[in-house]
Amino acid sequence: MGYDEVVLGRRSIRGFTPDPVPRELIEEILELAMRAPSSMNTQPWNFHVITGEPLDRIRAGNTERNLAGVPHSREFRTGAEKFTGTHRERQVQVAKQLFGAMGIARDNTEKRHDWVLRGFRQFDAPVCVIVTYDRILDGSDDTPFDCGAVSTALVNAAWSRGLGAVINSQGIMQSPVVREHAGIPDDQVIMKSIALGWPDDTFPANAVVSERKSVSEAATFVGFEP
Repeated sequence: MGYDEVVLGRRSIRGFTPDPVPRELIEEILELAMRAPSSMNTQPWNFHVITGEPLDRIRAGNTERNLAGVPHSREFRTGAEKFTGTHRERQVQVAKQLFGAMGIARDNTEKRHDWVLRGFRQFDAPVCVIVTYDRILDGSDDTPFDCGAVSTALVNAAWSRGLGAVINSQGIMQSPVVREHAGIPDDQVIMKSIALGWPDDTFPANAVVSERKSVSEAATFVGFEP
């Protein structure tokens, strides 16, 4: 798979095969991802790569706490969680695309709830990468940007090696569970999780390509000739 296919595919994989991913391949992907730029070369990121029984314990703990109504406890906070206006419309649109692909009707509360729980189960992927940053950098303006850059690079590197990935926040919303079973030390802050594995070509939602606004909507050009 070439670079253009990686970048322009624009797909998040939400259905994975149960096949294991070799550690050596993940190390190769991480090595590629860590060529991402960071502010003044601070490289604030850390990766906790989890599979097998520890990952199953995280899935179970996330699910149990959510079904019990335990409040979410994300460690990295950016302010308001609810989108409004155009941003909310885009959120709703991609949900419609996904539910349509999966054949989940609007009034099917049970299936919709199970879809949400998939995120807390790391989308049933065989591997989960928890992205953290060094707590000493908490409050830095650049650190979240740097971690976002390396996460995007990781996803593109995974695609280039035939793997699928989805960056998500649901998998870390019960941070005490993640911290315990992933063995994350106190001097690190949990930021994001990335579900990783071999794409399941039979999973309908994997064919969904989210719509994108045009360059003319996103970009303002100044000083160019008409």
